[in-house]
Amino acid sequence: MTRPQAIKLALAVSGTAVAGLTSGPSHGTVVPFATAAVALALLASLVGEATDQLGHRLSPSATGVLQSAIGNLPELFVSLFALKAGLVVVVQSAIAGSILVNSLLVLGLAFLVGGLRHGTQRFDSRQPRMIATLNLLAVSALAIPSMTAALHTPASGHEVPLSLACAGLLLITFVASIPVALAESAAAKMESHDPLVWPVWMAVGVLAIAGVSAALVSDWFVEALMPAMETLGLSEAFAGLVIVAIAGNAIENVVGISLAWRNKVDYAVSTILNSSLQVALAVTPLLVILSFFVAPAPLTLVMPPLLVVALFQASLLGAVIVFDGESNWLEGVVLVGLYVMTATAFWWG
Repeated sequence: MTRPQAIKLALAVSGTAVAGLTSGPSHGTVVPFATAAVALALLASLVGEATDQLGHRLSPSATGVLQSAIGNLPELFVSLFALKAGLVVVVQSAIAGSILVNSLLVLGLAFLVGGLRHGTQRFDSRQPRMIATLNLLAVSALAIPSMTAALHTPASGHEVPLSLACAGLLLITFVASIPVALAESAAAKMESHDPLVWPVWMAVGVLAIAGVSAALVSDWFVEALMPAMETLGLSEAFAGLVIVAIAGNAIENVVGISLAWRNKVDYAVSTILNSSLQVALAVTPLLVILSFFVAPAPLTLVMPPLLVVALFQASLLGAVIVFDGESNWLEGVVLVGLYVMTATAFWWG
């Protein structure tokens, strides 16, 4: 294990311990929330490191799929505990926020730092175009229950079975998309020059322990979320759209931006867009189905109109911006700016 890896492991263990010691109302409202959020981000980073080490034993394409899938586990845990607590608005906002964070904020920051350091960056646009198109189609499917309710169609009032049907179809699409993702071009691979590769037992062990720890910290995070929102004056929509989404996507935030900084823009774009796609195709339908077993009421896909419009904007812009296979810092500024404006619109609820 290299020195940076050992430091990352030590920080994750320390952060989890501090979050456990400060959890509960005896430490106020903001401190438990802040320590749980930091611990969640540190554990997400450790999960990313273990996944990357395990990926040395797999093909580059399989590594990308595995990294995006496991990278969404912290968000899945947080959303499940939030559903159990009845925070439906937080979960719906976090779903949309995850797609917005990856499609706008993280992709924009990757283009910004990569463009400032390397100038115009070029990448093979075939795989990103396919992912962006699937993402746009998935968002369209997610919007159907919302449009049904807003337009008062004959299906209005049947949002629960309609959401369940959409969830099932999205999961089928996700399973069908895996072989395509595994066949992604070699141009999107990340070349590793790490002289030390963990043995399989170590990578799997760290991954399992970090995953279990992330589930525990997610419970503390959600437990501290409501008191912190009341103290800080945050609405449920803003907390889900920004706080929960960014904390749950810590892996993609770090990995995608660092890859662009190292001029590995093919892999950066593929990882970031793949994460958005998996939220839409896998995480969201899983939450809809699991809500029937863990939540007081089933989760539906009926979202506020502004959330639906924001999702369409992000998905459409993501598809357009990767079409030419080039990126620069100005495109990054535009993407980040659109995310900030969207998040600001939800500050008041």
